[in-house]
Amino acid sequence: MITVLGLGPMGQALARAFVAAGRPTTVWSRSETTPTPADAIRAATPEAAVEGSELAIVCVRGEAAVQAVLDSIGGGHTVVNLTSGTPAQARERATWAAERGIDYLAGAIMTPTPSIGTPAALVLYSGPQSLYDKWADTLATLGGTVRYLGADPGRAAAFDIALLDMFWQSVSGIVHGLALARAEGITGAELAPYGRTMAGLLPDMVTGFADQLDKGEFPGTRSTIASAEASLDHITETAEGHGIDARTLHAGLDLVRRAIDAGHGADGLARLAEQLNPRELSRSSHGS
Repeated sequence: MITVLGLGPMGQALARAFVAAGRPTTVWSRSETTPTPADAIRAATPEAAVEGSELAIVCVRGEAAVQAVLDSIGGGHTVVNLTSGTPAQARERATWAAERGIDYLAGAIMTPTPSIGTPAALVLYSGPQSLYDKWADTLATLGGTVRYLGADPGRAAAFDIALLDMFWQSVSGIVHGLALARAEGITGAELAPYGRTMAGLLPDMVTGFADQLDKGEFPGTRSTIASAEASLDHITETAEGHGIDARTLHAGLDLVRRAIDAGHGADGLARLAEQLNPRELSRSSHGS
């Protein structure tokens, strides 16, 4: 028996995937109005939902909701927490669970609800390897790609947060560019084809920047931090001339100028990732 605690859109998808795979599934939701997935058994409380269950999947909204659910089911259970959160929260929750006799595995769902149970799904896990190995086949029911990232329970959340950071800052750039274009009399339809071409540069940049950061080498052979200052300055001036919020652009300019002041103007843009983190700067200065 598998239990799914939480019946939001993602919880519904998780439960449907287990049911579709022929696994008896019990579900519970804080809201009495959420529908019960077909062929799943609905329980009135988390305690009742996990009674006799081999594995409990928690997918609720927010750390307070996770706490309430785990408080109610108590020790002696195996829990996989797929609720989004921070790496620090995942580590604290793992320690809390261990103290109460709960076998605990942390996870992060990296793809949208429709992907669950299909080859497109991607779910990351971290925590005790023995626990992951024990349940790997069951967790594979959720479809797609499953990755175990290591014993640190915060590691899955760290991947999640870093990747969401990339995504949402990219979204911010898209909407800001569209707003600026509109202010200049350019329609979305006119800009979109060129925007798609520009976005097509990003996959290679992710790979290249990651390699440079890992090696600590930042060649300015294609573009430099100094050249980025001029571009950002022009964009900021144009946006402000139209009354468009330019705070994120000013943050980028500040970062670029700090890197230039530190003597990195001729370096490639990947150096900015190091410039963002004072701990990285401290390590670099000690190593030089």
